[in-house]
Amino acid sequence: MTTENLPSIATLKAQAKRLRQALSWDGVSITHGRALEITALTWGYRDWNTLHATASAPIWSGKLALGDRLTGDYMGHPFEAELVGATAMSGGYVRVNLRFAEAVDVVQHESFSALRKQVTAVVGPDGRSRSKTSDGTPHMVLRS
Repeated sequence: MTTENLPSIATLKAQAKRLRQALSWDGVSITHGRALEITALTWGYRDWNTLHATASAPIWSGKLALGDRLTGDYMGHPFEAELVGATAMSGGYVRVNLRFAEAVDVVQHESFSALRKQVTAVVGPDGRSRSKTSDGTPHMVLRS
């Protein structure tokens, strides 16, 4: 799931508190923990822990927003791209979906070419992908 519409943890906890209070007005008593779980379900998450982790995960140095123009290197080739998707993952990693301004050749062999206009990669808080080429170079390095 994406985090683009998720409120802060404090707002989510306040929602759970309001839910608990509203139910008590109807004579239904639930624990705060149960209210947190119900809040997670209403946001489409299986439980509070998953929602909490997603809502509090940093999006690449806190700088990513859909539509951002980014530059960097992909498979050793420089690029300019638009961020068309971002999904927070554990450990501060983010799955990014980029649409390149100009197609990027993803092959480094001089007698073969494979152009890509859009790619998905997982980058860490440092803007570097976990996956690497055989020489140890990250598949993607984001600069801005």
